[in-house]
Amino acid sequence: MNSEDLSLDAFLEQTRKEYAQTEQELKEIDTLIKQSNAEVERLAQRSAQVTNYIRQMQPNFDTLPRSDIKEGYEALQNAQQRLFTMRGHLEKLQSDQRNLERLHEYQRQVLALSGGLGAISSGDDSGSGVPAGATSDVVRIIQAQETERQSLVRRLHDGPASSLSNFILQAEICQRFFDSDPERARNEINELKGGAAATFNVVKDFIFELRPMMLDDLGVVPTLRRYVEATQEKANFPISLNVTGMERRMEGHIEVTLFRGVQELVNNARNHGRPSQIQVRLDLDDNEAKVVVEDNGSGFNSDEVLRDKSGSFGLSTLRDRIKMLGGKFDIESSLGQGSRLEFSLPVGTTSDIL
Repeated sequence: MNSEDLSLDAFLEQTRKEYAQTEQELKEIDTLIKQSNAEVERLAQRSAQVTNYIRQMQPNFDTLPRSDIKEGYEALQNAQQRLFTMRGHLEKLQSDQRNLERLHEYQRQVLALSGGLGAISSGDDSGSGVPAGATSDVVRIIQAQETERQSLVRRLHDGPASSLSNFILQAEICQRFFDSDPERARNEINELKGGAAATFNVVKDFIFELRPMMLDDLGVVPTLRRYVEATQEKANFPISLNVTGMERRMEGHIEVTLFRGVQELVNNARNHGRPSQIQVRLDLDDNEAKVVVEDNGSGFNSDEVLRDKSGSFGLSTLRDRIKMLGGKFDIESSLGQGSRLEFSLPVGTTSDIL
């Protein structure tokens, strides 16, 4: 038996173990989904009960103390937020289940080839063989997707969803005081307008960070300039962007990754490093796009951060993404010494920006 046979046997044995593990995880996640479904139903009933209680209160708004009204709406907001969170958790579990089912089927197909493995060991990439690293790549992609979804759910729950619940309370109060106390109604409306304007700005920033439309229309360089300007306004300290090389449009997935990379690194520096300045450099040559983000903040232990899979920093996810695209990722940081993070991506030849 030659070395290729040994390597192939080891790959198949590992795949069998992963197949069994995926099967067990599917059973466990099925149980969690059933439990979460039951909890969603319970919370939906609780929300309906509180909503009905508020409706019973409404005819007496003119005589009820504001504290009682506020307490009722806070109970409604709490019930709705818990329901919103649990539904998000259920959706995540269902998404995990679908991804695991796809992975399970992929592993099954790989094992089904074990009776005719010549194509795999031949080294012909155009055949039906599956590279040994493919399974881990699939897992990393799934993990990256779910980390982003978790972050999205948290931000929606803590931001716009909470504000909208408060709008409902203020609108109901305004409606009840139009006739009995017009002055108080006007004050409530003014507060409602101010809150709506603030929430609108939050949602605009949220949409830009989620997927800026100008990224598709104008490309990554103008989008990064706009992002850095907006971030500096909120940060109240210098954040600079220096672009060298030929500004041009690139493939969509490259532009998205460059933008997301800068966004992740700048946000991490702001949120964790407490710097007084951040410098961003983007160098575009014929074959490569390189990003460097430096700050003079508190720094961090790079080994610990890259081991962090909770999404609090997101650097491990970004590193995996860069490497899957054939790029490089490097960190230079130590406690109290600031940080320098660099990544590069291979790019093709495209036209200049007009």
